[in-house]
Amino acid sequence: MITWTKDQLRVKIYETNTEMGQAAAKDIAAAINRCIREKGEANVIFAAAPSQNTTLSALLAEPVDWGCVNAFHMDEYIGLPPDSKNTFRHYLKTHFFENVSFRSVHYISSDAEDIGAECARYASLLERYPTDVVCLGIGENGHIAFNDPPVADFGDPLRVKAVELEIRCRIQQVHDGCFPSLEYVPTHAITLTVPALTAATAMFCVVPGTTKSNAIYELLTGPIGEHCPATALRYHSGAILYCDKESAGKLEL
Repeated sequence: MITWTKDQLRVKIYETNTEMGQAAAKDIAAAINRCIREKGEANVIFAAAPSQNTTLSALLAEPVDWGCVNAFHMDEYIGLPPDSKNTFRHYLKTHFFENVSFRSVHYISSDAEDIGAECARYASLLERYPTDVVCLGIGENGHIAFNDPPVADFGDPLRVKAVELEIRCRIQQVHDGCFPSLEYVPTHAITLTVPALTAATAMFCVVPGTTKSNAIYELLTGPIGEHCPATALRYHSGAILYCDKESAGKLEL
């Protein structure tokens, strides 16, 4: 493992995706358990993407009292039926949420008739349950959640908002095998904003694979700004970035 710090962001690089995911899972479990010891519960936001598979699988094997955890997710497509296998709700249910018993699970509705009202509803839940832990990834365009460069705002007054997805973000969904072609990828989504994510006490960002190497290089070598939304992690003292040798392939180590 190679470790260093960029600004306030701690960086950990592992040889393989498996080693990376297992290490991240142990750190996530420790943070959740610490919250439960200190206040009796933990409020956790989960990302939904194939890049998180290894971490979520390893996290299921960690000793966590999930009955003390309130679970949230960070984004959802607009317009898909709630039973669609392409929703992030479905991903989290099948990969994680159905395998443990939470205190509560709060989903963003993909088929809400009033999108503004749905954003307000979810924002009120985040206010009611202040975030302790965020488990996230980074997109090929440097996004966190669906805060793509054109819509990311480090000073966003909103905590949840509707956004139009950048073309690079939509193409990534095809690369990830989530949709057969670009025409099937929704054009809009609901996302937690950058301030909503960085309000967490601890952030665990897991980024495997060669397709993310450009984003990791920009995150760790470029300036902080909305051109690469993930650079917001660099001013968060509780954030840790986990890479494998492929995602860190363009760095000079």
